[in-house]
Amino acid sequence: MSMLLSGGASLTDLDARARDILRRIVETHLETGEPVGSRTVSRGGLALSPASIRNTMQDLTMAGLLASPHTSAGRVPTHAGLRLFVDGLLEIGDLTEEERREIEGRLAGRGRSFEEALDEASVLLSGLAGGAGIVAAPVRASGVKHVEFVPLGVDEALAVLVAEDGTVENRLMRLSAGVTPSTLREASNFLNARLKGRPLAEARAEMTAELERARRELDTAAARLVEDGLAAWAGGAERERALIVRGRANLLQDREALEDLERVRGLMEDLEQKAQLIGLLDGVAEAEGVRIFIGAETRLFSLSGSAVVAAPYMSGRQRVLGAIGVIGPARLNYARIIPLVDYTARVLGRILDGNDT
Repeated sequence: MSMLLSGGASLTDLDARARDILRRIVETHLETGEPVGSRTVSRGGLALSPASIRNTMQDLTMAGLLASPHTSAGRVPTHAGLRLFVDGLLEIGDLTEEERREIEGRLAGRGRSFEEALDEASVLLSGLAGGAGIVAAPVRASGVKHVEFVPLGVDEALAVLVAEDGTVENRLMRLSAGVTPSTLREASNFLNARLKGRPLAEARAEMTAELERARRELDTAAARLVEDGLAAWAGGAERERALIVRGRANLLQDREALEDLERVRGLMEDLEQKAQLIGLLDGVAEAEGVRIFIGAETRLFSLSGSAVVAAPYMSGRQRVLGAIGVIGPARLNYARIIPLVDYTARVLGRILDGNDT
């Protein structure tokens, strides 16, 4: 299946010569960071004259796959050209046995906790891949043990949720008029009967459809309390989710990046957009395998022109726990980073499965 690009070209639109020249230009640019000229392409053993190569490069430029920076005679791939290359022309490398052992050994360190394993995965990827490693910690999936609304005064209560893994979440809530101690008990009993032993996210999704019936079973104040309590716990969990970013300094060591400090500054600002990055990685968690985002394909990177290579990590029971990846300039070494991210995600999932409650 061909993928139509913003520039209007797809892989099936290119003949063998154009594909070969595009592949050579992208591979050379990813390696050197420099614009690539026709003479450089011809030195790669291509049996074409520099003039023929220049004509094809011009066609690729008109198709939106290459661009000419400044006054250079060379070309660099556009984000559309990179996407076409990644989707259909990239030859993905493989990890060495030594790299596999390093990943497994570092993630499975003796006595490593859940949080430490996530942090080490981010550090590991940033070191091996040369970009910044990013990890979205999973939404806590432990079952609910007990919930209770504790009165603090005439217009305030504490919404307490105790999980089966021992964690406790407290949310301060304002109470509407008409809420009495018996109303708090009624709402607590209603939620305990439906949440006990189940992950909050799973139970909350089902209870959304059940709230109409809840309004008939409970008095108005108690029904509103149930809704407010569910929203408070769920909203707090999202706000407190960890986004681990390691290796920001790697982004300043790129030769091309140093020539475009505005873009680097934009990338650093992207890394501060916690909610948007978590949203991006959550989208990865809904898919299978490695996903790649380049430049303006996402609103987050439309200005900085950054790229992300990410993959979900999941438990042995094939339940998605979160996502892990590498972020950097669009000129990433995709052939190396894709298998690194994929293997690290699979190892991380196996290791965390032992801590999965």
